Amino acid sequence: MNPVMISVFGLEIRWYSFLLLVAIGFGLYILIREGKRYEYSKDFIFNLAFWVIVFSFIGARIYYVIFNYKYYLNDPISILKVWEGGLAIHGGLLGGFITLVLYCRKYHTRISKMTDMITIPLLLGQAIGRWGNFFNGEAHGSATTLLALQNKHIPEFIIEGMNINGVYFHPTFFYESLWCLLGVLVLLVVKKYKYLKVGQLSSIYLMWYSVGRFFIEALRTDSLMLGGFKVAQIVSIALFVIGLLIFMILSRKGKFEDLYTEARGSEIQF
Repeated sequence: MNPVMISVFGLEIRWYSFLLLVAIGFGLYILIREGKRYEYSKDFIFNLAFWVIVFSFIGARIYYVIFNYKYYLNDPISILKVWEGGLAIHGGLLGGFITLVLYCRKYHTRISKMTDMITIPLLLGQAIGRWGNFFNGEAHGSATTLLALQNKHIPEFIIEGMNINGVYFHPTFFYESLWCLLGVLVLLVVKKYKYLKVGQLSSIYLMWYSVGRFFIEALRTDSLMLGGFKVAQIVSIALFVIGLLIFMILSRKGKFEDLYTEARGSEIQF
Protein backbone atom coordinates (compact mmCIF):
# COMPACT_ATOMS: atom_id res chain seq x y z
CA MET A 1 0.00 0.00 0.00
CA ASN A 2 1.07 3.58 -0.62
CA PRO A 3 1.54 5.36 2.73
CA VAL A 4 1.14 8.76 1.05
CA MET A 5 -2.43 9.96 0.76
CA ILE A 6 -1.68 12.97 -1.40
CA SER A 7 1.39 14.94 -2.44
CA VAL A 8 1.17 18.63 -3.35
CA PHE A 9 4.28 20.50 -4.49
CA GLY A 10 6.47 18.04 -2.64
CA LEU A 11 4.42 18.22 0.56
CA GLU A 12 3.20 14.77 1.54
CA ILE A 13 0.08 14.06 3.54
CA ARG A 14 0.26 10.50 4.81
CA TRP A 15 -2.64 8.20 5.55
CA TYR A 16 -1.22 7.50 9.00
CA SER A 17 -1.37 11.15 10.02
CA PHE A 18 -4.73 11.73 8.34
CA LEU A 19 -6.39 8.78 10.08
CA LEU A 20 -5.02 9.84 13.45
CA LEU A 21 -6.61 13.25 12.93
CA VAL A 22 -9.90 11.61 11.95
CA ALA A 23 -9.75 9.43 15.08
CA ILE A 24 -9.08 12.49 17.25
CA GLY A 25 -11.92 14.41 15.60
CA PHE A 26 -14.53 11.70 16.17
CA GLY A 27 -13.30 11.03 19.70
CA LEU A 28 -13.39 14.69 20.68
CA TYR A 29 -16.90 15.11 19.28
CA ILE A 30 -18.21 12.17 21.32
CA LEU A 31 -16.40 13.30 24.46
CA ILE A 32 -17.78 16.84 24.26
CA ARG A 33 -21.32 15.48 23.84
CA GLU A 34 -20.89 13.15 26.82
CA GLY A 35 -19.38 15.96 28.87
CA LYS A 36 -22.36 18.17 28.14
CA ARG A 37 -24.68 15.57 29.72
CA TYR A 38 -22.79 15.92 32.98
CA GLU A 39 -22.40 19.69 32.90
CA TYR A 40 -18.75 19.84 31.92
CA SER A 41 -18.08 22.91 29.80
CA LYS A 42 -16.88 22.52 26.24
CA ASP A 43 -13.74 24.52 27.10
CA PHE A 44 -12.92 22.18 29.99
CA ILE A 45 -13.34 19.07 27.84
CA PHE A 46 -11.46 20.55 24.89
CA ASN A 47 -8.50 21.67 26.99
CA LEU A 48 -8.37 18.34 28.80
CA ALA A 49 -8.48 16.45 25.51
CA PHE A 50 -5.79 18.68 24.01
CA TRP A 51 -3.26 18.00 26.75
CA VAL A 52 -4.15 14.32 27.04
CA ILE A 53 -3.70 13.87 23.27
CA VAL A 54 -0.38 15.74 23.23
CA PHE A 55 1.14 13.72 26.06
CA SER A 56 -0.41 10.49 24.80
CA PHE A 57 1.53 10.92 21.57
CA ILE A 58 4.68 11.81 23.46
CA GLY A 59 4.24 8.80 25.75
CA ALA A 60 3.50 6.49 22.82
CA ARG A 61 6.61 7.63 20.99
CA ILE A 62 8.92 7.49 24.02
CA TYR A 63 7.66 4.00 24.87
CA TYR A 64 8.34 2.80 21.32
CA VAL A 65 11.76 4.44 21.13
CA ILE A 66 12.86 2.95 24.48
CA PHE A 67 12.24 -0.58 23.23
CA ASN A 68 13.98 0.20 19.93
CA TYR A 69 16.80 2.28 21.38
CA LYS A 70 19.56 0.55 19.40
CA TYR A 71 18.02 1.65 16.12
CA TYR A 72 17.44 5.24 17.26
CA LEU A 73 20.94 5.57 18.72
CA ASN A 74 22.23 5.16 15.17
CA ASP A 75 19.62 7.50 13.69
CA PRO A 76 18.40 9.93 16.40
CA ILE A 77 16.65 12.25 13.93
CA SER A 78 14.22 9.43 13.13
CA ILE A 79 12.74 9.82 16.61
CA LEU A 80 10.89 12.86 15.25
CA LYS A 81 9.48 11.04 12.19
CA VAL A 82 6.25 9.93 13.82
CA TRP A 83 4.42 10.06 10.48
CA GLU A 84 6.31 6.93 9.51
CA GLY A 85 4.71 5.02 12.40
CA GLY A 86 6.18 3.84 15.65
CA LEU A 87 3.61 4.74 18.30
CA ALA A 88 2.96 2.23 21.07
CA ILE A 89 -0.61 2.32 22.42
CA HIS A 90 0.39 1.25 25.92
CA GLY A 91 2.84 4.15 26.14
CA GLY A 92 0.08 6.43 24.92
CA LEU A 93 -2.32 5.13 27.56
CA LEU A 94 0.26 5.74 30.28
CA GLY A 95 1.12 9.25 29.10
CA GLY A 96 -2.54 10.15 28.66
CA PHE A 97 -3.59 8.77 32.04
CA ILE A 98 -0.88 10.65 33.94
CA THR A 99 -1.89 13.85 32.17
CA LEU A 100 -5.58 13.27 32.90
CA VAL A 101 -4.89 12.67 36.60
CA LEU A 102 -2.86 15.88 36.91
CA TYR A 103 -5.44 17.91 34.99
CA CYS A 104 -8.39 16.57 36.99
CA ARG A 105 -6.65 17.19 40.29
CA LYS A 106 -5.88 20.75 39.25
CA TYR A 107 -9.55 21.45 38.47
CA HIS A 108 -11.04 19.33 41.27
CA THR A 109 -12.70 16.87 38.91
CA ARG A 110 -13.51 13.21 39.53
CA ILE A 111 -10.78 11.18 37.81
CA SER A 112 -12.64 7.88 37.40
CA LYS A 113 -15.68 9.68 36.01
CA MET A 114 -13.52 11.27 33.35
CA THR A 115 -11.75 8.02 32.45
CA ASP A 116 -15.19 6.42 32.04
CA MET A 117 -16.24 9.17 29.66
CA ILE A 118 -13.09 8.70 27.59
CA THR A 119 -13.35 4.92 27.11
CA ILE A 120 -15.74 4.89 24.15
CA PRO A 121 -14.03 7.72 22.21
CA LEU A 122 -10.68 6.05 22.95
CA LEU A 123 -11.71 2.63 21.63
CA LEU A 124 -13.25 4.20 18.53
CA GLY A 125 -10.07 6.18 17.97
CA GLN A 126 -7.99 3.01 18.29
CA ALA A 127 -10.21 1.26 15.75
CA ILE A 128 -9.74 4.08 13.24
CA GLY A 129 -6.07 4.67 13.95
CA ARG A 130 -5.13 1.04 13.29
CA TRP A 131 -5.84 1.58 9.60
CA GLY A 132 -2.83 3.86 9.46
CA ASN A 133 -0.74 0.72 10.06
CA PHE A 134 -2.36 -0.84 6.99
CA PHE A 135 -1.22 1.95 4.68
CA ASN A 136 2.25 1.94 6.25
CA GLY A 137 2.51 -1.82 5.72
CA GLU A 138 3.29 -2.37 9.40
CA ALA A 139 1.82 -4.07 12.47
CA HIS A 140 0.92 -7.12 10.43
CA GLY A 141 1.11 -10.71 11.58
CA SER A 142 3.02 -13.77 10.50
CA ALA A 143 3.00 -15.20 6.98
CA THR A 144 -0.06 -17.13 5.89
CA THR A 145 -1.76 -18.21 2.67
CA LEU A 146 -4.21 -16.54 0.34
CA LEU A 147 -6.73 -19.31 0.93
CA ALA A 148 -6.51 -18.94 4.71
CA LEU A 149 -7.28 -15.23 4.46
CA GLN A 150 -10.12 -15.77 2.03
CA ASN A 151 -11.65 -18.36 4.35
CA LYS A 152 -11.82 -15.66 7.04
CA HIS A 153 -14.00 -13.56 4.70
CA ILE A 154 -11.55 -10.68 4.89
CA PRO A 155 -12.24 -7.97 2.25
CA GLU A 156 -10.21 -8.47 -0.91
CA PHE A 157 -8.47 -5.09 -0.78
CA ILE A 158 -7.13 -5.91 2.68
CA ILE A 159 -5.89 -9.30 1.53
CA GLU A 160 -4.08 -7.71 -1.40
CA GLY A 161 -2.68 -5.02 0.88
CA MET A 162 -1.22 -7.81 2.99
CA ASN A 163 0.54 -9.23 -0.07
CA ILE A 164 4.02 -7.90 0.63
CA ASN A 165 6.68 -8.94 -1.87
CA GLY A 166 4.60 -11.93 -2.90
CA VAL A 167 3.97 -13.16 0.64
CA TYR A 168 0.60 -12.90 2.41
CA PHE A 169 0.48 -11.87 6.05
CA HIS A 170 -2.18 -11.86 8.75
CA PRO A 171 -3.84 -8.38 8.85
CA THR A 172 -3.55 -8.05 12.62
CA PHE A 173 -4.32 -4.35 12.34
CA PHE A 174 -7.72 -5.39 10.93
CA TYR A 175 -8.34 -7.91 13.69
CA GLU A 176 -7.60 -5.29 16.33
CA SER A 177 -9.71 -2.65 14.61
CA LEU A 178 -12.70 -5.01 14.57
CA TRP A 179 -12.11 -5.96 18.20
CA CYS A 180 -12.08 -2.28 19.20
CA LEU A 181 -15.26 -1.56 17.22
CA LEU A 182 -16.98 -4.49 18.90
CA GLY A 183 -15.75 -3.10 22.22
CA VAL A 184 -17.38 0.24 21.43
CA LEU A 185 -20.71 -1.53 20.97
CA VAL A 186 -20.22 -3.48 24.20
CA LEU A 187 -19.46 -0.31 26.18
CA LEU A 188 -22.45 1.49 24.66
CA VAL A 189 -24.71 -1.33 25.86
CA VAL A 190 -23.07 -1.53 29.29
CA LYS A 191 -23.37 2.25 29.73
CA LYS A 192 -27.16 1.91 29.66
CA TYR A 193 -27.14 -0.34 32.72
CA LYS A 194 -28.78 1.82 35.39
CA TYR A 195 -26.73 0.39 38.26
CA LEU A 196 -23.35 0.94 36.58
CA LYS A 197 -20.79 2.34 39.03
CA VAL A 198 -18.35 5.12 38.32
CA GLY A 199 -15.11 3.46 37.24
CA GLN A 200 -16.62 0.26 35.87
CA LEU A 201 -16.59 1.42 32.25
CA SER A 202 -12.87 2.06 32.63
CA SER A 203 -12.31 -1.38 34.15
CA ILE A 204 -14.27 -3.07 31.35
CA TYR A 205 -12.20 -1.17 28.79
CA LEU A 206 -8.98 -2.41 30.39
CA MET A 207 -10.19 -6.01 30.36
CA TRP A 208 -11.73 -5.90 26.89
CA TYR A 209 -8.80 -4.33 25.09
CA SER A 210 -6.24 -6.43 26.98
CA VAL A 211 -7.87 -9.74 26.05
CA GLY A 212 -7.96 -8.86 22.36
CA ARG A 213 -4.47 -7.39 22.31
CA PHE A 214 -2.97 -10.41 24.08
CA PHE A 215 -4.13 -12.89 21.45
CA ILE A 216 -3.63 -10.59 18.47
CA GLU A 217 -0.10 -9.79 19.64
CA ALA A 218 0.72 -13.49 19.47
CA LEU A 219 0.37 -13.25 15.67
CA ARG A 220 2.47 -10.12 15.20
CA THR A 221 6.05 -10.22 13.96
CA ASP A 222 7.08 -6.67 14.94
CA SER A 223 6.41 -6.85 18.66
CA LEU A 224 8.40 -4.88 21.19
CA MET A 225 10.37 -7.44 23.19
CA LEU A 226 11.67 -7.71 26.74
CA GLY A 227 13.97 -10.68 26.94
CA GLY A 228 12.10 -13.46 25.20
CA PHE A 229 8.65 -12.07 25.96
CA LYS A 230 6.39 -9.72 24.05
CA VAL A 231 5.98 -6.52 26.04
CA ALA A 232 2.39 -5.94 24.88
CA GLN A 233 1.34 -9.35 26.18
CA ILE A 234 2.95 -8.75 29.57
CA VAL A 235 1.25 -5.35 29.85
CA SER A 236 -2.06 -6.80 28.65
CA ILE A 237 -2.02 -9.39 31.44
CA ALA A 238 -1.24 -6.70 34.02
CA LEU A 239 -3.96 -4.35 32.77
CA PHE A 240 -6.53 -7.15 32.64
CA VAL A 241 -5.83 -8.04 36.27
CA ILE A 242 -6.03 -4.37 37.27
CA GLY A 243 -9.31 -3.98 35.39
CA LEU A 244 -10.77 -7.11 36.98
CA LEU A 245 -9.79 -6.03 40.51
CA ILE A 246 -11.27 -2.55 39.99
CA PHE A 247 -14.50 -4.02 38.66
CA MET A 248 -14.82 -6.45 41.58
CA ILE A 249 -14.10 -3.78 44.20
CA LEU A 250 -16.61 -1.38 42.70
CA SER A 251 -19.23 -4.13 42.47
CA ARG A 252 -19.19 -4.38 46.26
CA LYS A 253 -20.68 -0.90 46.60
CA GLY A 254 -24.37 -0.49 47.37
CA LYS A 255 -26.85 -0.95 44.55
CA PHE A 256 -27.66 2.77 44.34
CA GLU A 257 -24.26 4.03 45.41
CA ASP A 258 -21.96 6.07 43.14
CA LEU A 259 -23.89 5.48 39.91
CA TYR A 260 -22.33 6.56 36.63
CA THR A 261 -25.54 8.19 35.40
CA GLU A 262 -25.80 10.38 38.49
CA ALA A 263 -22.21 11.27 39.33
CA ARG A 264 -21.19 14.77 38.32
CA GLY A 265 -17.61 14.40 39.57
CA SER A 266 -16.95 17.74 41.25
CA GLU A 267 -14.41 16.68 43.84
CA ILE A 268 -10.86 15.30 43.87
CA GLN A 269 -11.04 11.53 44.15
CA PHE A 270 -10.71 8.47 41.98
